[in-house]
Amino acid sequence: MANSVIEVEHAVKTYGHRRVVDDISFEVESGEIFGLIGPNGAGKTTTIRMMMDIIRPDSGKVRINGAPMTEETKNQIGYLPEERGLYRKLRIIDTILYLAALKGIDRETALARAQELLSRVDLAAHQNKKIEELSRGMGQMVQFIVTIIHDPSLVILDEPFGGLDPVNTELLKQMVLHLKTEGKAVILSTHRMNEVEELCNRVLMINHGKNVLYGRLGEIKSRFRKNSVYVNYTGDAGELSGVEKTEEHDGSMELTLKNGTEPDSIMEQLLKKRVVVNRFEVAEPSLYDIFIKVAGEKI
Repeated sequence: MANSVIEVEHAVKTYGHRRVVDDISFEVESGEIFGLIGPNGAGKTTTIRMMMDIIRPDSGKVRINGAPMTEETKNQIGYLPEERGLYRKLRIIDTILYLAALKGIDRETALARAQELLSRVDLAAHQNKKIEELSRGMGQMVQFIVTIIHDPSLVILDEPFGGLDPVNTELLKQMVLHLKTEGKAVILSTHRMNEVEELCNRVLMINHGKNVLYGRLGEIKSRFRKNSVYVNYTGDAGELSGVEKTEEHDGSMELTLKNGTEPDSIMEQLLKKRVVVNRFEVAEPSLYDIFIKVAGEKI
């Protein structure tokens, strides 16, 4: 991709006799939220660690903005780990400024950016509180600010919504979407498939260290789509040709179509019978359903 921020090419990592990451390749573009999903033990964490240069692949390459990983390119990454860790006795503002300094950001720039970000998450009034005084949600917001304080081009978020209440979840989503509008590349690693569906352009699913799903969310859903439609109508439609099975779901009917029957033909029949169609939708599996199906298959 011309605008790739990170490229992972044929990455392999083996521990003992176990190949934890097995020939994984993907790219993430600027202005894209990319879902990295898979069951526990699939190889996601090892893949993230290779992107962070915490560990090196046995073979394969990782490039940031077209360049090999160096100490300088590492500073183009912001990482929110699943296991949080802040200095509990420090004040919020001191924590942010200290960690920004470690990324080479001068105090004046860091202070201005910290106050802007704290305002956006409604924490400006709390900036002199110690970390230990914060609720879990507030602490997580501070951790997120620390992740992006140095204005990285790549942001890796590992289970960022875990433990957040609905209000803070929505606030964090808006912050993540703002990163996208700023042209950042965002990698979202999570088990919460609804968040992936809502936020991500493309996804990579890893299972047993292998790439088992990779592509645009709509294309993946289309690939797993059943040949059925959901309909809700007022009136008497009678028997519809081309329908193999009918089941009721939450006030609508799921019509399983016979092979060769197109959804359009069902709609045409309904209109000819002069019923009032309140809902007509091609049945599409959720990412959760696809996840369960693929993760349950032996690779």
